[in-house]
Amino acid sequence: MTESQGTYEQPYSHPAPVNPEWPPPPSHQPAVQPAPHGKKRPRGPVALLAAVAIVAAAVGGGTAYAFQELAGKDTVATGGSGTTVVPTAKRGDVAAIAAAVSPSVVEINATLANGSSTGSGVIITSGGEIVTNNHVVSGADSIKVRTSDGKSYTAEVVGTDSSKDLALIKLAGASGLKAAALGDSSGVQVGDSVVAIGSPEGLTGTVTSGIVSALDRDVTVSTDENQGQGRSGGGQWPFQFGGREFNGDTGSSTTTYKALQTDASLNPGNSGGALIDAAGRVVGINSAMYSSSSQASSSSDAGSIGLGFAIPVNTVKSDLAALRAGSDS
Repeated sequence: MTESQGTYEQPYSHPAPVNPEWPPPPSHQPAVQPAPHGKKRPRGPVALLAAVAIVAAAVGGGTAYAFQELAGKDTVATGGSGTTVVPTAKRGDVAAIAAAVSPSVVEINATLANGSSTGSGVIITSGGEIVTNNHVVSGADSIKVRTSDGKSYTAEVVGTDSSKDLALIKLAGASGLKAAALGDSSGVQVGDSVVAIGSPEGLTGTVTSGIVSALDRDVTVSTDENQGQGRSGGGQWPFQFGGREFNGDTGSSTTTYKALQTDASLNPGNSGGALIDAAGRVVGINSAMYSSSSQASSSSDAGSIGLGFAIPVNTVKSDLAALRAGSDS
């Protein structure tokens, strides 16, 4: 070929002596690839959740709620023994616990065919799922819920479990709510400090404190939805403890569950509210309070004498799938 054709021909010359070590045989020396400028990172939801997990391991405190917000509004915020909702320096500080968890506790007002019932509930997802006692919403024709910031919502019952005195309700049109971190009640010990938050006598966001007085107390409650209802402020619910009946006759249809006992003050309307440990995790759902026989005749006269009971949160967590499925047992 010639230069006029656009190609330059190099004059012929004898090849240089060949170095037997260069180039090395292809079978011994793989082709060299350009050095990467950096590792490729996966994109999409998997990468996002992986990033959240890394952050969770680093910061601890608000991890459960952060994961819930990123993973989906129906993801329950749970925390193990190492999770804290309040800063470590504020562990056990009632004011810090109240500030952190109060936004996750609501007041529930149920309208019944023959009266009304007032109780409390615990927000477990940002989309408005709320755990409460079955006896708070049992037999309700309509349900109104008020959050700690004063907003009101209507709610529907998703599922109930009268054998455990639990219910799951869902707010209409709710989003961005602060869900409580559900702890691990198997680690609770007698003498642990606890805080109770609820709406006794309609006093939304009332905070009391005490200790865990005992574990695995046998509390027997009625499974009849008409039992104990029809009272204004009907947070009182008949139950049996230690072979005695309180707040009225439990009737012939009953169930017994293992409860945490606390001396944190509980009053009518606290039912369904949160019992919280020193790190700000919910360890129980307040469910029953002891009143003397003379007090039990009227819910408005009944008051706490330091004997309250709560359903362990592990019972709630194990029952949640069934409640979401709409069980009515």
